[in-house]
Amino acid sequence: MEKLAIDGGAPVRTEPFPAWPIFDELEERLLIEAVRSGKWGGAGAVTNDAYAAKLPEFEKAFMKLQDASYAVPVVNGTIAITAALQAAGVQQGDEVIIPPYTFIATATAALLYGVIPVFVDVEEDTLLLDPEKVEQAITPRTKAIIAVHIGGAPADLTRLKAIAGKHNLKLIEDSAQAVGAQWEGRGVGAIGDLGTFSFQSSKNVNAGEGGVILTNDRDLWEQAWSFCNVGRIPEGGWYQHERFGLNLRMTEFQAAILLAQMTRVEEQMQLRERNAKLLNEQLGEIGGIQLLKRDPRITRHAWHLYMFKLDSALTAKGGKAEFLKRLQAEGIPASSGYIPLNTNKAVVEKIRQWTGETRINDCPVCERLCEKEVVWLHQNILLADERAMSDIAKAVKKVAGSLA
Repeated sequence: MEKLAIDGGAPVRTEPFPAWPIFDELEERLLIEAVRSGKWGGAGAVTNDAYAAKLPEFEKAFMKLQDASYAVPVVNGTIAITAALQAAGVQQGDEVIIPPYTFIATATAALLYGVIPVFVDVEEDTLLLDPEKVEQAITPRTKAIIAVHIGGAPADLTRLKAIAGKHNLKLIEDSAQAVGAQWEGRGVGAIGDLGTFSFQSSKNVNAGEGGVILTNDRDLWEQAWSFCNVGRIPEGGWYQHERFGLNLRMTEFQAAILLAQMTRVEEQMQLRERNAKLLNEQLGEIGGIQLLKRDPRITRHAWHLYMFKLDSALTAKGGKAEFLKRLQAEGIPASSGYIPLNTNKAVVEKIRQWTGETRINDCPVCERLCEKEVVWLHQNILLADERAMSDIAKAVKKVAGSLA
């Protein structure tokens, strides 16, 4: 057996993977245009002459990409979820169903206003919210379901939308990792009642920070727009504050960078898709490696993360941490991923502060997958060439062989 790099052998890969973010003179030119325009701030009233140039252009481009009718650009993806919940009328003490396999912001965005996350376990073979378990968690306090499109794979929006409709709940799509993704040929983000996206540094479209709320419902758009624009109303005056709201607006500088980033979305999505297919073909032949299932209704996968699972035989000697340590030594920057939110101390404590009790569901599938099985490769790795995919597969095979 070939000697492991961790034991002094030659690593499979020494060449770095593509850096992120990817940018060129287009970002620079659009930023300079924004600076020289003198219009740096976010939107005021829609009809105001000071409404700057980059933001409406970005809104139109992003709505077109995701098949949405309305958009509200905001400062980041976390606050986009908070604003979406507020627009949907979810109030302090109400409950919202979310999966535990997601970034902490899905929960903290709700808890900011005393909305209580109720955790429902994920599917074994997709890591997405399990629709079959959602109805069991609905109570008279439930007001919304947040479907998280983890890794860029859309959740089962058909089933979740039916459940939401049956129980008169709002369906919100946390699409932070799913720019460009499609469910049954439609862009995610506006299939439910509201959808949110993030443009944080790691995301497939990146402005350092930033977010957007999408919807196809004008009333919900007005509520979200007002909340993010200090309680103004779309056709009102600058000092006409008719609702409670905050200043959560995106700047022209963020919009300028996003416009440039979006010119590369299609090419990058196609490259990630090709490389994910190559990895599936090669990793699928390695003993002890399990691939995630892709629902055929996912017509476009955003591949923000490429994830696979380890059989117990590969974690018997030192657990998942040992597998990762050996794989990283071979030059593959794999990582472990999330800690389940239903076990997160900060989340549990905040729920206790709001409710006076700890109402946390066990999520055994998520807990086991996080601790023992799931391995991540980030989206920039999928922007490398075919040889890099072969290197990943070779390294995984080498490490798996050492642990089997």
